[in-house]
Amino acid sequence: MEQAPELLAPVGNRRHLEMAIAYGADAVYAGPPRYSLRVRNNSFRDAEALAEAIRYTHAHGRRFYLVLNIAPHNDKIRSALRDLEPLIATGPDALIMSDPGLIMLVREHWPDMPIHLSVQANAVNWATLEFWRRQGLERVILSRELSLDEIEAMRGQVPGMELEVFVHGALCMAYSGRCLLSGYMNHRDANQGACTNACRWSYTPQASTHDSSGDLIPLHQEDGERSMLVEEAGRPGESVPMHEDEHGTYIMNSKDLRAVQHVERLCRMGVDSLKIEGRTKSPYYVARTVQVYRRAIDDAMAGRAFDRTLMDELEALSNRGYTEGFLRRHPPAEYQRYEAGTSLLGTRQWVGEVIAREGDWLCIEAKNRFECGDWLELMTPSGNHWFQPTTLLSERDHQTVPSAPGSGHRVWLQAPVADVLPATALLIRSVV
Repeated sequence: MEQAPELLAPVGNRRHLEMAIAYGADAVYAGPPRYSLRVRNNSFRDAEALAEAIRYTHAHGRRFYLVLNIAPHNDKIRSALRDLEPLIATGPDALIMSDPGLIMLVREHWPDMPIHLSVQANAVNWATLEFWRRQGLERVILSRELSLDEIEAMRGQVPGMELEVFVHGALCMAYSGRCLLSGYMNHRDANQGACTNACRWSYTPQASTHDSSGDLIPLHQEDGERSMLVEEAGRPGESVPMHEDEHGTYIMNSKDLRAVQHVERLCRMGVDSLKIEGRTKSPYYVARTVQVYRRAIDDAMAGRAFDRTLMDELEALSNRGYTEGFLRRHPPAEYQRYEAGTSLLGTRQWVGEVIAREGDWLCIEAKNRFECGDWLELMTPSGNHWFQPTTLLSERDHQTVPSAPGSGHRVWLQAPVADVLPATALLIRSVV
């Protein structure tokens, strides 16, 4: 292994960016809502916000990739060059794009701007890599539907193309995220960045029959022959047909990808970038995933054996159950979570941020409830430390309090170690 792969982290706001850089990301990616498939929870809404983020990233010696991977219809193509000009002027290190037409227009107007092909373009074979190499692209983000062996073969057949692989985060039930379910059910198009995750809602079966037009309609229990409709909890009275095959009836509730156990092989085969999904997740999620994958990469490059406790660290996060995805072949049950549509809470809960320090005392802005005697983890870029606070003081008058009730409260506690820096230290509670 000659060179370590880049660790690429998701950022949906400035706090994500600070955490990603503090905990060891080599590069980050973000984009404007209109062009980057992330309408919700995205604070990079204009060129000014992006320019500030890029300046911060470059000041720390890291790279910033601008996501422009929308599937644009004609109305967006008409305004694309006008809209993109101030964004590209902010100085990103590369653009992440998927649409060939938009790629063509950008290359004509900004021929020197590096372009990375988005996962939305579904690159699944070496010939696709060679095609895009001939178009002048520098990197391809490979489809999630590839095995480790396929990735290794593609690396060997087109050595001149950089490869990026997703190693962690949510998986879509559709092929590389090209899903129509959200658009069909509530007119929010996932391919325009407005996915509502309709595949993961809670549904209730209903008895049904066919009307004179052949459409399924709800049926009362006593009305005879029944087929299947489902009703989502938040939309009473709006039923959707659900068909059953020999395997049963189910909604597409994919588990989350976790490939930290394969980092060593990905490093060995020469993958150029390992990518974490999660631009709409919490700052804690960004910090924890970056910290874990940073350690995995560093261990692999140093020739150290894989530390299985890294998998436990990721169990600490809220998740839908984990899968290796398509990296190794598994039966369908390994990909889907049939039991429930909700996330597992994880073994730990983010309960606060360190916002100030006075001597040996840390001021904590609470995010969730914690108490004296709880087992807490002080998570910092330099390492994590477990302790049980014996004293909590209120921020206002420094009087002893039994707990921090939750969001909106601030308390002081004694630091378990020296040299804790505010702004990048998080407080985590064990919930096991």
